[in-house]
This record gives sequence, structure tokens and C-alpha cells, in this order.
Amino acid sequence: MAARPEDGVLGLWREAGDGLALALGGGGALGAAHVGVLDVLSEHRIRPRIVVGTSAGAIIGGAYAAGMEPRVMGSLIQRATWSTFGVLTLTPRLGVLDTAALVATIERLGGDRLIEDLPIRFGAVATDVKTRTSVLLDRGRISEALCASIAVPGLFPPARIDGQWLVDGGMMANLPLASAFAMGATHVIGVRLTPEWDSLRVLKTGSEIERLERQDSVTMIRPDFEGFAQWSRRDVPALIQRGREAAKAVIA
Repeated sequence: MAARPEDGVLGLWREAGDGLALALGGGGALGAAHVGVLDVLSEHRIRPRIVVGTSAGAIIGGAYAAGMEPRVMGSLIQRATWSTFGVLTLTPRLGVLDTAALVATIERLGGDRLIEDLPIRFGAVATDVKTRTSVLLDRGRISEALCASIAVPGLFPPARIDGQWLVDGGMMANLPLASAFAMGATHVIGVRLTPEWDSLRVLKTGSEIERLERQDSVTMIRPDFEGFAQWSRRDVPALIQRGREAAKAVIA
């Protein structure tokens, strides 16, 4: 059934059915805003069947794809500390933090499941160090995919998966719209937290992502983060609220 004009964006999303995807961008602590967006979608009974995330977006998206409700997610995030995701390592080589803490958190919250066994299709985006291309991780252990997607160079060590050395997906695709379409999406809700990384290496991918953002098959949600810091946790409740406000504004 075609969306009626009065249905607005909600009609478009419902019409997409199983082809509706969610692309969650990276942005450190700003990722808390994703929870607010998910909460508003839940209130309107919008449940994307494909979720792709980069870095912080991969963590939130992975939890959502595993079946965690946004309200529960918000409560956990407000209690979390940086040690929930990484701890200082005594033998730093390629990163000062150890991702073992993230793996332990995943085990505690519901187990290190296979991505292909999750109730919602999920993919995490990382960057291949050698080829400097985006890599979509949509199979295998969810912990491995998340550790690769959040591996900010110098902060976390690169992850080795299937012979590839992988680091933070934001280096090439901070907003994984292309990966969402590659997974079969017909309409994508994209949540952008920050611009693409300021690097000559991402100019080409950045322009391609900008082109995708303008397509009719993409709905963009851009929370306002003026006055908020990307690496500060003190504003998590306010960041969740900014995500809610941005989603409600798009729906309105």
C-alpha cells in the first residue's frame, strides 16, 4: 500500500517494511543520542529490520539488533563508564586501551552471540588498514565486530578478522548508508552524529555518503550537539534527549 500524503515520513517507513534500515553513525559519547532516536521510533512502532552501525553506532545498533529495548539501553548507558568499553593496558603497543572490557560487558549483558543469530539483521562497519576501504562485518561473533568498529587508532589496538587488520569504521564511513543498502535496504534512516573524518583519505567516500544522504530513499536525522563534547560522558542524559528531539522533529 502506498503511503498517503498525510502519513508523512512515518508512512514512508512503514511502506518500506522489511526493507527499512537504520544507519547509526559514530561519534564517541555522542552515540547516546542514538538511544533517544530509537526510543522515539519505538513509540511510533517503527522497527527497522536492518541495522548497521559505525563505532559508537555499532555498539548501540548491536544492542538493539540483539533485542534490547531503548529504555533499558538508556538506563545502562547512563550508568556506564569508559571502563565498560575499555581499560588501560599495562603493555600498550598499538593502543592504550584493552577491548577485553567490552567483550566482558557483552558477555554479561546477554552473551557473545553470532551476528547471524540475532533477531534483527546487523552489520558493523570497520576500516581495513591495508586497503583503506570500508569492511562490513555481518557474520561471526558480535564482540569481534564491535571491537573492530570502535578501534580508534592509538586508543584501541586494531582487530584481526579473516586475515584483515581492522580499525575504526569512521576513518572511511562514519555514516554507513552504503552498507545499509548493501544489506538489502530499500529505505534508510540515517542518524549522523559528526561529519566524516577530516582526512584527505575520506574525501572520496565522504562525497559519496553526502550523495546518498540526498536521495529520496534516505531520511536523515541530525541531532544538535552544540555545546556538547564528543568524549565527555557527563551529558549522557541530555544527549539522549537531543536524539529524541531530532527524531520527533523529522517525524513532525
